[in-house]
Amino acid sequence: MFWTILIACLGLIALKVLPTLNEYFTIQRAVNKLVQSGASTVPEIRTAFERQKDIEYSITSISGKDLEITKENDRVVIRFGYDKEIELVEPVYLVIKYRGQSQ
Repeated sequence: MFWTILIACLGLIALKVLPTLNEYFTIQRAVNKLVQSGASTVPEIRTAFERQKDIEYSITSISGKDLEITKENDRVVIRFGYDKEIELVEPVYLVIKYRGQSQ
């Protein structure tokens, strides 16, 4: 009985966390795609990210204005970060801090 309850709890957590992981990997792919596209100015990159966000409906946690865009060694680097709060069982929440950057 104990193992059944434990496995059920872990399954519940996995079902609630997997969509946020999918969103993170989608954002990571979008950021890498922007860097490879050759966009070089900050407004151009932010606009391109918003267009990509309109295509990828799973991106809801950040927008183009949340991107940190820098140039390092003549290469555009895009960083992003956000926190995702997941309600497990009222009043218990799981907070995941996602951070990433272009490759």
